[in-house]
Amino acid sequence: MPTDTRTLRVASVQCESKPADQEANFLKIERFVKDAIAQGVRLIVFPECCITGYWFIRNLSVEALTALAEPVPDGPSTQRLIALAREHRVSIGAGLVEAAEGAFFNTYVVALPDGSIHRHRKLHAFEHAAIRSGTDYTVFDLPDGFRAGVLICYDCNVFENVRITALRGAEILIAPHQTGGVRSRNPHLLGLIDRQLWENRHADPESIEREFRGDKGRGWLMRWLPSRAHDNGLFLLFSNGVGVDDDEIRTGNAMILDPYGRVLAETWKAEDAMVIADLDAGLLCDATGRNWIRARRPDLYTPLTVPTGLECDTRKLKFEE
Repeated sequence: MPTDTRTLRVASVQCESKPADQEANFLKIERFVKDAIAQGVRLIVFPECCITGYWFIRNLSVEALTALAEPVPDGPSTQRLIALAREHRVSIGAGLVEAAEGAFFNTYVVALPDGSIHRHRKLHAFEHAAIRSGTDYTVFDLPDGFRAGVLICYDCNVFENVRITALRGAEILIAPHQTGGVRSRNPHLLGLIDRQLWENRHADPESIEREFRGDKGRGWLMRWLPSRAHDNGLFLLFSNGVGVDDDEIRTGNAMILDPYGRVLAETWKAEDAMVIADLDAGLLCDATGRNWIRARRPDLYTPLTVPTGLECDTRKLKFEE
């Protein structure tokens, strides 16, 4: 059997974003891109809403949200991302609030070296009553020969979304998040992190990093994130916010997983950070998840498409937690 010899060096970033400060946030993106390029990276991904800021959005007036949001692709941040990708001949993914046709979306843009972009609108948006959920899956070819898909944060929690993305040919799942350290009714996972631990991180890094490694951060992720990669036979690039996000502390945990659910690279440091890994397409061929996809019985799955009465708007679910 022929061996798949494709390889791709990728990077996943965790970073703290300033609310409504696109300039400061983009300068941080530029610094990471230059660092990644120096290390031979061909695809670098940043967190959900890293350009505009994230959790403060829920308290904005519609007028303030309008001032924050930008059109895609013609807005200044997307144009700047396109220019950066062109300049460095690299693919770059980053998130922002999009304004489109009188509506708003939680959007992730992947800019390619040729000046083209791919846009994913979060399928399960809840951040603001005026932000709509997207209706389309996003899968596309990278210039380096791999096929990638995008799912934003809560999109990945609903595992059917990952399976559909894989069925559309994705070999790499770009998974930008703002998670960890969140309010939750779950008595065993998640929960808020004391902000003072973050403020004291330089004097006492172990206390905050213990939280990041524990069930409010990595411990929670490891319950489900590896299965998304393993069960669908794809590489997964998890990027996340870190540090202060309005009244919560994000846990970072930037991570890259292979199609067997194994961690190729990760960090739990309480700081802006980047992890890098080389993706070997040869791992895709015998991935268990790819065999499971081939064993599917679509004739049995009609109940998955029929409403049961249990369905609920994501915003209602999120704010009931």
